[in-house]
Amino acid sequence: MQDLLLSYYGDDLTGSTDVMEALELGGVPTVLFMRQPDAAMLAQFAHCRAVGLAGTSRSETPQWMDTHLSDAFAWLKTLNAAICHYKVCSTFDSSPTIGSIGRAIEIGRSVFAQDSVPLLVGAPQLKRYTAFGHLFAAYREKYFRIDRHPVMSRHPTTPMDESDLLIHLSRQTELTSGLVDLATLQSVSRSEAFDRLLAEGTDIVLVDVDSLETQALAGKEIWRARKPGGSFVVGSSGIEYALLAEWVSNGTVRAEPKFSPPGAADRIAVVSGSCSPTTERQIRHALTDGFDGIEVDPVELISAASGDAIARATAAGRASLEAGRSVVLYTALGPAANRGGEIDRQEGARHKLGRGLGELLRALTIEQKLQRVVVAGGDTSSHALGQMGVDALTVRMPLPASPGSPLCVAHSRIEAIDGLEVALKGGQVGTDRYFSAIRDGLSS
Repeated sequence: MQDLLLSYYGDDLTGSTDVMEALELGGVPTVLFMRQPDAAMLAQFAHCRAVGLAGTSRSETPQWMDTHLSDAFAWLKTLNAAICHYKVCSTFDSSPTIGSIGRAIEIGRSVFAQDSVPLLVGAPQLKRYTAFGHLFAAYREKYFRIDRHPVMSRHPTTPMDESDLLIHLSRQTELTSGLVDLATLQSVSRSEAFDRLLAEGTDIVLVDVDSLETQALAGKEIWRARKPGGSFVVGSSGIEYALLAEWVSNGTVRAEPKFSPPGAADRIAVVSGSCSPTTERQIRHALTDGFDGIEVDPVELISAASGDAIARATAAGRASLEAGRSVVLYTALGPAANRGGEIDRQEGARHKLGRGLGELLRALTIEQKLQRVVVAGGDTSSHALGQMGVDALTVRMPLPASPGSPLCVAHSRIEAIDGLEVALKGGQVGTDRYFSAIRDGLSS
C-alpha cells in the first residue's frame, strides 16, 4: 500500500468505525481490519489511503496492553503512514486498571521512539468539546462537564469523575503533560507554543478544540509537526476531522464522497449488550415500531449453561424473523437492569458476553439469510463481531443523524457473512429511532 495518509488502532469496534466514517466522509478511502491481515487480504484494499485495526483495549488491562498493543503498534508502524492514531472514545472514559489511555501512550511512545505525543479529544461533530483542558459532552441537547454528565459520570466500568483530562491521565501514567489551550491556539504564537512543548520533551501535549475553527487549527499543527516515517498521535475521531480540514486546505484530499442509499431491509436482527439509557430508549422505540424484543439473561450467557441460553434466544429470534418481523435481542434495558456486579465476579465475563451475542447473531444471520444487522454496545461490538467471522469492514453509508455509527459492509471468507451490512453503535450514540432507521434504509 502506497502513500498512506493514516493508520489507526481503535480501542473498541464502534470507535473504529467512527474513525472510518469520518475519513470516508472526507473523501479518504478506508478499510478497517478485525485483526492483522495477511498480504493477500491487505492487497484487496490497495486503493485505500487509510488503514485501521479494530481492537478491544478500552476494556482491557494494562498487562494485556503490554503484549497486544505493542504488537499492534509495531505492525501499524510497518505501514509507514504519515500519521498513526491510537483512537480513544471521545468521552475519554478510562481508568488505571481498565482501558488505561496513559499506558497506551507509554507503549506508543516506545514503539515509535517518539518523545512527545499530541493528544486531541474535542470533536464538535460528536458534540464533544475541550476548553482549557476540561472535557464537555452533550446529552439530550444539553451540555455537561464530563464529571457531571448524566451517563458518563456513572459509567458502570470506567466512570468519569474528573473533567481535567491531564489530571485524569496523571492517575494512569507518570508521563509529563502540557496544554495548548484555546487562547494560545487562536493566537499568533500558536505554532511557537506547540513547538516549544515538543522541544521541551513534554510527553503528552493536549490541544483544545471547542469549534470547527479551533479544530482546523489543531489539525494544521499536528500535520505540520509530523515526522518522517510517521508520527504517533492519540485522541478521538476529532483527530481525523482536524486532519481532514488541513488536508482539504492544502490540497492533499480533493475527492467528493458519494454514497448511494441502501434502501429498506425487509427484516433485521439487533443484538445489544449496552446498559445505556440511550440504547434503552432506542430499544423501547423499536418495540413500538415493528420489532419483537427478546431478553437474554446476561448471567446465564456467561455461565456453563451459555449454550442453552444461546439456543433459546436463537429459537425465539428465528420465530420472529420467520414471521417477517425484525428482532432486538438485549441483555439489559437501561441502567436499572445493569447486572454488572454479578457479571464481574467472573474474570473475562464481559468479553464472553460479547462473544455469546456474536454467536447468536451469526446463527440467525446465516440461518435466516439476513442482509443487515446491528450490534449495540462499544465493548460488546468488538467481541461480538470477532465471533462472526468478519475479516474487514468498509463504509456502506454514513448516518447523518447519528454520526459515529455508520452502516458498514462486512468482508469475510464465509460466504453467508461476506457482503453483510452491519451497523455498530456505541451506547451513547444515535437518535431514539436508530434501529428503525437502519431497517428502513436510514430514512428520517
